[in-house]
Amino acid sequence: QVQLVESGGGLVQAGGSLRLSCVGSGGTFSDYVMGWFRQAPGKEREFVAAISRGRVNRDYAGSVKGRFTISRDNAKNTVSLQMNSLKPEDTAVYYCAASPYGDTYDRRESQYNNWGQGTQVTVSS
Repeated sequence: QVQLVESGGGLVQAGGSLRLSCVGSGGTFSDYVMGWFRQAPGKEREFVAAISRGRVNRDYAGSVKGRFTISRDNAKNTVSLQMNSLKPEDTAVYYCAASPYGDTYDRRESQYNNWGQGTQVTVSS
């Protein structure tokens, strides 16, 4: 099992940028497909982005494609989410997650069995 800790959330105005980071410990980070999910108030948690073990393949939700970029550094046990052109509807708690299954990206929440505690992102209009 890998333990995940997110950081980098905060309050930003619409159009601004934030960079979220997630550090893993207690496992072999490169063995995991990594993903970011988010949960807005009153809504179910939803997929945001995922990256394969070897950083080659990436996948994005349609709502963030072209604005968000997921990346990972296996040597530093870190996955990041660069968020640009933020919108008020991006406001949510963002979660980092790790999946031990497969070697490419995966949107299915059920495939992720390691989760961080979440970091709040608030975008003001």
